[in-house]
Amino acid sequence: MSKAAELAALIGSQSALSNRNLIINGAMQVAQRGTSSTSRDNYFTVDRIKSNANNTDNLVITSSQSTTSPDGFSSSYKVNVDTAESALASDENLKIMYIIEAQDLQLLDYGSSNAKTATLSFYVRSSTTGTYAVSIYASDSNTQIGGTYTINSANTWERKSITFVGNTANAITNDNGAGLQIEWFLAAGSDLTGTVNTSWATFALGRYANGQAVNLMSAVNNNWHITGIQLEIGSQSTPFEHRSFGDELAACQRYYYETGATAANDFAQKGYQAASQYASNTLPHPTSMRSAPTLTKSGTFSVSGIGQPTAVAASVTNFVWQAQKDGNTGVWGIFSNSSGKFTLDAEL
Repeated sequence: MSKAAELAALIGSQSALSNRNLIINGAMQVAQRGTSSTSRDNYFTVDRIKSNANNTDNLVITSSQSTTSPDGFSSSYKVNVDTAESALASDENLKIMYIIEAQDLQLLDYGSSNAKTATLSFYVRSSTTGTYAVSIYASDSNTQIGGTYTINSANTWERKSITFVGNTANAITNDNGAGLQIEWFLAAGSDLTGTVNTSWATFALGRYANGQAVNLMSAVNNNWHITGIQLEIGSQSTPFEHRSFGDELAACQRYYYETGATAANDFAQKGYQAASQYASNTLPHPTSMRSAPTLTKSGTFSVSGIGQPTAVAASVTNFVWQAQKDGNTGVWGIFSNSSGKFTLDAEL
């Protein structure tokens, strides 16, 4: 059967098309942390997407969950330049990143003669036309491969597809660590662009963003959007695999979730405790997390008969809080409001 016939058969089979996308939240539906942030170099808005800038002197950006989107989508991830970088130095760069958990990548068969080719596709829109670089980095083997795409028309949605050959030399460890790190460059200095990177090889700075010809950081209000990210086995991209909001939220909560900080008392508990003793509770996560998360309490809870709670400990399945009872034996209550919340972070 020809490649064209194989693709036609695949597209015609809805069962064959399910669960093929290795990206979580590729349609940018879930944004548990918020919809806009001027912070960078971590996860701040759309779940599973992080921004990163290196060695910049002036740059200020806003990353956001935008409603600007192509047909069939409701959201995108947007980067907007608020303060431009005065000049692009050789060591400066700006990129966004997505990291895939290693045990979700075993179907690629890396490290064997059967290593699978994979295709990355996405919808992209920018105020700045030209050629952009994409890099994939495998942390277990410190190897990388790259490719490019070109935005032809300003402020117009275009679907792009880049195919990456399989890594026959280096396996991905079957664990809950970082497997592949996908990086979309928006600007890169000459230190990062000097060496061809279209085959798997040991990481070298010059191969990191080979082909990047656009400097999005150069002017205020330059912007770049992405949505519909899909990574799948094969040398052809297929239509984006849409999943329900509930499915995407549950998948995102393996890496991060928060409870509280609403006026609807989504975190509300009551109990009975002797005077001056500590009250505590163990609460299950909505899903098993990737690893024991970092547990943080922030803001102020509404309380009755008890002091403010403190974060105690967290495992992959639950977390524990405690608070000092007031001087009276009896009922206590703790309620979330627009401030108090617990956050649990197990991001890669």
